[in-house]
Amino acid sequence: MSINSIWINIYTASADMSRRRKKKRTKTNPIKVFGYLLCFAITAFGCLMAANMSKNHDFNIFRNDSSSDSGIPKASNAKHYPALETVTLPDSLPSQVKEYIGFTISFNKLNKTPNYVAWELLDKETSGDKKRSNKFWTDSDIEGCPYTSDYTRSGYDRGHMCPSADQKWSPQAMEDCFVMANICPQTHALNNGAWKTLENKERQWAKRDSAIMIIAGPIYNESDTSRIGYSSVRVPGAFFKVLLSPYTDQPKAIAFVYPNMTAPGNMQNYAMSVDELEKMTGYDFFPALPDEIEKEVESSFSFKEWNKSTK
Repeated sequence: MSINSIWINIYTASADMSRRRKKKRTKTNPIKVFGYLLCFAITAFGCLMAANMSKNHDFNIFRNDSSSDSGIPKASNAKHYPALETVTLPDSLPSQVKEYIGFTISFNKLNKTPNYVAWELLDKETSGDKKRSNKFWTDSDIEGCPYTSDYTRSGYDRGHMCPSADQKWSPQAMEDCFVMANICPQTHALNNGAWKTLENKERQWAKRDSAIMIIAGPIYNESDTSRIGYSSVRVPGAFFKVLLSPYTDQPKAIAFVYPNMTAPGNMQNYAMSVDELEKMTGYDFFPALPDEIEKEVESSFSFKEWNKSTK
């Protein structure tokens, strides 16, 4: 009930009482009047408190819905952790960070590919009516951002780190997703195979858990010297994905590493803990998490827990 509704009800009731007094010409019972006023006052106070609590609730929580169809708790009682897209990189690594509508990129001007791309995928963002644009574009604000022609007849796909299927919720997000700063040279076997399978799983997990954080990027070794196109885009030997489900009762994280080639077998074969990936890359993921939570979710993983059915 709104505040205006409360005052309208009080005014209507008071006017009605007045009309009845004039009509009946009876003596007013002061105890009854006091009771009416007390009742209205309590109602008004309760609604004010409820409105204030609702405001504070919306400010502090991340999601409004409290449970999924599977019975897995969502984030109605969870605290929102800011800056989960932040990654601490080695000081020697070139990094230009830019926020787009649906994701954040750290771009490496020497490799001409992102160091990482990070985004939060909400359950409501896993579907939408925005069509895949396929209009790749070069961002002049990004130093070293390559051109779509650099990939033409290169033997590699324009591999999205943040996939377009995660950006169907917004026209601008879909357009941003095709920026060449979000692209890496990826073999077709991986791009249309295991990588795509993992992306589909991520959307299922986001629906189940209310939201997940995803960070993806290339992995380079010293032996990865191959480059393509006029811009000399460096071809990575592998790719990583880091997933964090921070808003369930028991937060959890998992990492995946796929070679830039055919990746046969179960995706469980490519899973590892976040700590293991950090040793491999030198990156520090999720430094914004409280230390006790970061330590817990990064030190171990359970593919079985992650792959629970969404039902």
